[in-house]
Amino acid sequence: MSGGLVIVGAGGFARETAQAVRAARTFGGGPELLGHLDDDPALHGRAVDGVPVLGGCELVHGLLRERPGLRVVVCVGSPRDYAVRARLVRRFGLPDQCYATVVHPTAAVSASSSVGPGSVLLAHCVLTAAVRVGAHVAVMPQAVLTHDDEVGDFATVASGVRLGGGVRLERGAYVGAGALVREYAVVGAWSLVGMGATVLGDVPPGEVWIGGPARQLRPAGSAALEELRRDAALSVTTAEESRR
Repeated sequence: MSGGLVIVGAGGFARETAQAVRAARTFGGGPELLGHLDDDPALHGRAVDGVPVLGGCELVHGLLRERPGLRVVVCVGSPRDYAVRARLVRRFGLPDQCYATVVHPTAAVSASSSVGPGSVLLAHCVLTAAVRVGAHVAVMPQAVLTHDDEVGDFATVASGVRLGGGVRLERGAYVGAGALVREYAVVGAWSLVGMGATVLGDVPPGEVWIGGPARQLRPAGSAALEELRRDAALSVTTAEESRR
């Protein structure tokens, strides 16, 4: 046996990704979807939208050994805990080549744009020109990313988001459904922009912003702030090693 795709998670985002994979196969491309992995034991052995839940996430390494060419995509996270995708990827410790990139056949991705491993682009999203999407990014339906946007690893762009040209979403940023981000603005690492917000300037790292024009509500949740601290510590360690 060889090839195929396993989706980590069995919630809403994972189910949407499964439908994107099925749509791609209908249009003549894409891997065979083998099933979901999820740590909720109540789901094990059940089917979600007709796709079996094979068991817990600990099965991923065994499946990769058993099936050469198998690919994985991690589809978890919500505004309540949008750092969980990063934690799972770190837990797995897999090389980039083990991760699939899933693009719905109705997504419009320009030839000058790029999408990293483990990322998902859902139905009718648009990447116009020279958009750079990192690894393990979730781009939800009908989001529009315009010229020269940069989306960092583990970021989430929810449905109906509009990013002006030259916007930068840093690592782990979450932009809620229907939000608008002005051109050349920066949404800092592990910050969250609420649904329908209008971002007219830079959002610092590790904060929650809401409203129109968007303003600070509070610090980000503990899981996001922990990722921010980990990133800062890693950056310091890397800088020290480079000076040796």
